[in-house]
Amino acid sequence: MNPKRPSKNYKKSFRNYGGIFDVPAKKERVSELEAEIAQPDFWNQGDAAQDLLRERTGLQKIVESWETANSELDDLQVLIELGEEGEDQDTLEEVNELLPEVEKQVAQMEFARMLSGEHDASCATLTINAGAGGTEAQDWAEMLLRMYLRYCERKGFKTELTECQAGDEAGIKSATFSVDGEYAYGYLKAENGIHRLVRISPYDSSARRHTSFSSVFVFPELDDSIEVEVEEKDIKVDTFRASGAGGQHINKTDSAIRITHIPSGIVVACQNERSQHKNRATAMKQLKARLYEQEMRKKEEEAAAFSEDKKEIGWGSQIRSYVLHPYRMVKDHRTSHEVGNTDAVLDGDLEGFIEAYLLQGK
Repeated sequence: MNPKRPSKNYKKSFRNYGGIFDVPAKKERVSELEAEIAQPDFWNQGDAAQDLLRERTGLQKIVESWETANSELDDLQVLIELGEEGEDQDTLEEVNELLPEVEKQVAQMEFARMLSGEHDASCATLTINAGAGGTEAQDWAEMLLRMYLRYCERKGFKTELTECQAGDEAGIKSATFSVDGEYAYGYLKAENGIHRLVRISPYDSSARRHTSFSSVFVFPELDDSIEVEVEEKDIKVDTFRASGAGGQHINKTDSAIRITHIPSGIVVACQNERSQHKNRATAMKQLKARLYEQEMRKKEEEAAAFSEDKKEIGWGSQIRSYVLHPYRMVKDHRTSHEVGNTDAVLDGDLEGFIEAYLLQGK
């Protein structure tokens, strides 16, 4: 029985990950962070201290994963050589059992390499807006909101709904929620774009097939080191009474905040806090992140203008279709990845679509 053994190219490819991840530099940065965390006044830094702890944890995971896989690959190579030299069948069978696990670790590192963008490790904010179509589109927007909240739950991400505008009869017109978790933006950025639903409408007495659209926008949470200037003359601030279920805890003051950035037309809102001051701070943070992301997208579009396969950005260029009738399938038009189990996808099983998008991007 001959075991499947790593080729020289396989080993060389893995060793190159050390350069891609720049493991020595990451080890040095971890040492710097640990020295800073050990300072007596470290916890006086507030949110900045939490950011440094997250950075250290992320770097440690990369270094430990690389060192573990590297060590196991060396051990596996030794076993292969011993088994072949001594014609030891038991050793060769042990190699066959261990090899899949090492390959799995290498595949995980390959995927981790996809999350190496400037803001991939950041937390994120996700906004959903119903398209034209009234109740049908608003119901679709609410289905997307549930799908993403379930996906975040699967990933262990913490979510907080910061704004939600109810639909006229059902569903929602828009919703925004924050996502706190490792590489939240790196994963969720794959969902940016227009999402299309085809189904028999539950709101149509004639049971006709309807097509609905909703847009999803994801942007990273910016840290304090990134400066985005917003002048007071460029914004319009509106206050309104936060919506709720009523009862003794109903909000009786205009604590909710809506900020319109006049030059860009970007509108953000926050109503989850009782304090108008806190809602304004959260809304301003979202506005700055969206302005930064908008500027980055402009640069990307300018670069993409030289590409022959550049697609027009608009309602006609949906990134994914969710078909519930006359057949059942979810297909991503960017990667051609498709799944027949639509119920699982709408319940938050998005891993396949996100992985296909990230791998294609690299």
